[in-house]
Amino acid sequence: MTEGRYRLIGSTASPYAIKLRALMRYRRIPHDWVIMTKALRAATAHLKPMLIPVLQYPDGSYRGETTMLAYDLEARHQGRSVIPKDKAVAFVCDLLEDLADEWAVKPLFLYRWWDPEDQAYVSRWAGEEWSTSEAEAGSREEIEEFRKRQISRMAILGATDENRPLLEESYRRTLAAFEPHVGMTNYLFGSRPSLADFAWFGQLSEMATDPTPMRIMRERAPFTDHWVRRLDDASGVEGAWHPREQALGFAEALLRIAGELYLPFLAANADAFAKGLKRLEINVWGLPYALAPFKYQVKCLQQLREKFVALGARDRTALKPVLERTGCWAILDGG
Repeated sequence: MTEGRYRLIGSTASPYAIKLRALMRYRRIPHDWVIMTKALRAATAHLKPMLIPVLQYPDGSYRGETTMLAYDLEARHQGRSVIPKDKAVAFVCDLLEDLADEWAVKPLFLYRWWDPEDQAYVSRWAGEEWSTSEAEAGSREEIEEFRKRQISRMAILGATDENRPLLEESYRRTLAAFEPHVGMTNYLFGSRPSLADFAWFGQLSEMATDPTPMRIMRERAPFTDHWVRRLDDASGVEGAWHPREQALGFAEALLRIAGELYLPFLAANADAFAKGLKRLEINVWGLPYALAPFKYQVKCLQQLREKFVALGARDRTALKPVLERTGCWAILDGG
């Protein structure tokens, strides 16, 4: 690793790795992008949970978790911030980033491992870059091992036949939320991209590549497909944040997905976990969703509520109309 540079270790098949890579490119933070190898996996095995990407800092230390990394890079590097200056808008940015990281990955996982065509495509891709077994990277054994590993996790992550209609509907609604607004200089909160933009880029970029969701995106949201492709390297983008009212205009369609789907899911998950239940059940848009509760997503709801309280009364009041319209207010306010 060159002195003074970061080393970003990941896979192009990981929505979180390409999220952070695109963010660092936009911020012009010197870094080297390298694919995770078995040797690098061993070198980073002390990180728990063991996920990608991993960012090696110039001092040689390794760290993970893209949201924490993004905020740490904000503290370490000046200029081209991905956090809106307006505190109320910055909270919405955090909420929509969480929606991308924690929910959008669910339809992505479903599409990747439901259909044999997608299974074959992604397992070949990831089998070369994301070695998880002792087999040689890219070998038939590694590709098949990765495919079986991911399929075995489908029920745990909620990618089931029961949940499939809601996951697919959430993807369609996401594309409908993006398509009217994206463009050459249009991002969620201005003419410059935010942390939430990069989180959505990570998820949508993979779905713009995998066979089944790619076909859906190209049919339903062709401008979103082009927008995602451009955001991979936005190092030359210059722009500004929109005023609050304008900034929240684009975000409202995604906030509605958060208020009708994601926050009720988080609340049901937290309730089920607190009661020691083995299964949470919700019904959204007339469609069922059920799976075992996750401890980590209890933390997600807690963190969002803490950030909401930290805004202060004035900024919460300013957000109240849009958060009430979209169904977000009651759950964020502790209801």
